[in-house]
Amino acid sequence: MKVGAIIPAAGRGTRIGTAVPKQFLKLRGKPLLHHTLKVFEACEAIDFVVLVMPQAEVDEFGEEWLNGYGVVRKVVAGGERRQDSVFNGFQALEEGTDIVVVHDGVRPFTTAEMIVETVEAADKHAAAITAVPVSDTIKTGVDGFVERTVSRDGLWRVQTPQAFRYELFQRAFEKAAADSYYGTDEGALIEYLGERVKIVPGSELNIKITRNEDLLLGENLLDRAK
Repeated sequence: MKVGAIIPAAGRGTRIGTAVPKQFLKLRGKPLLHHTLKVFEACEAIDFVVLVMPQAEVDEFGEEWLNGYGVVRKVVAGGERRQDSVFNGFQALEEGTDIVVVHDGVRPFTTAEMIVETVEAADKHAAAITAVPVSDTIKTGVDGFVERTVSRDGLWRVQTPQAFRYELFQRAFEKAAADSYYGTDEGALIEYLGERVKIVPGSELNIKITRNEDLLLGENLLDRAK
């Protein structure tokens, strides 16, 4: 079974409020993206990685990213939206790829074990996502006031990695393009196709670096891992 990973890292990261895109911000002296790639490089289930970056980064530093990590086989430019970037990565996958893994470039605390479990679930069920059950109380609001409390039973917070059989993912992209549909994650494309998606238990430590406080949490997690 040949497994290829797409790591989208082409976003601008405007929510974190820095001039530097968040995937290139330093975490203990190394870019966030470096820490993510090291996990994939250490995972025996991954045969290769397609890295998706901003066009300017591809032009100026693409060769460095390509040569700096043995698992990275291609570096391609992203698109206007995340889904476009993932599709660009999908088009660059190697021939004969059986399972496609997608993982956020700014989610550096996944583990090789989590990647393997997601790949195995996709091999068995065709599509799989990592997620953690919602534990907080959830409310809807209107005009700054609580409207109602929503039952959290059966609610999940979705993470990456997510994994899919190649042919299913291809069909999902084709339908999304035909209908001009954009999902908030790759699993949503499979749902839109009418297929089921297996849930694989994620981890509360598998955080996505989105805000400045996430950088502080990330530094603490790195220190704990030493």
